[in-house]
Amino acid sequence: MEVLQLEVLVPFLLILVVVAFLYASVGHGGASGYLALMALFTFPVLFMKPIALVLNIFVSGVSFWFFRKHQHFKWKLFYPFAISSIPAAFIGGYISVNAGFYKKILGFFLVFAILKMLNVFGGEKEELKENNLVISLLIGACIGLFSGMIGIGGGIILSPVIVLLAWGNMKQAAAVSALFIFVNSISGLIGFTINEGIVPLEVLYFIPVALIGGSLGAIYGSKKYSMNTLKYVLAGVLTIAAVKLFLV
Repeated sequence: MEVLQLEVLVPFLLILVVVAFLYASVGHGGASGYLALMALFTFPVLFMKPIALVLNIFVSGVSFWFFRKHQHFKWKLFYPFAISSIPAAFIGGYISVNAGFYKKILGFFLVFAILKMLNVFGGEKEELKENNLVISLLIGACIGLFSGMIGIGGGIILSPVIVLLAWGNMKQAAAVSALFIFVNSISGLIGFTINEGIVPLEVLYFIPVALIGGSLGAIYGSKKYSMNTLKYVLAGVLTIAAVKLFLV
């Protein structure tokens, strides 16, 4: 079954490469952006989740490699989140969600992504402190469950939490979020396929394009800050998608 007609494939791919670039520049896999695009291009809900998870795996993997290469990754900050999020993401991926309910949940998370893009949650703190193990485990479990359910890696939620709690700076949050997204996306995708979910072959068209954008974004973001103008444009795209999801 085709998820996209040929005449709109090219514009979709052109926007996809920009989305992957912007998300990877801040250590994210881009799932919320991919889901927003698929909503705008009226993809079947059945295919949105697996496509987003597959693209997430590739882009977040590349993003993590570059952020780790520039020594922004903190294992001690990462592993408490991952311990609880990986099994929770598997459960979330296994759960089948009603299409109407799925759109509303996705719309909510897109609103969260928009607020992050607009820096509503504030910047990094000057003084950093050690992360709390119990709180990290609880946060990881909650993010992992919802991430698996809707097809995101959870970095769009985790990174502002890390910065707000002063457990890491923006670069460290980006590096930790990139690996967090990578492992959660794999776990969620496994849960989805075990529950007889289907990954459309059309995703093979999207992977190379997302990898190009993601690689360039990760190189840029691991050295510099992301471009504000494009972030505001992306926030606009996410807003349109969120409104469509809430109204349809």
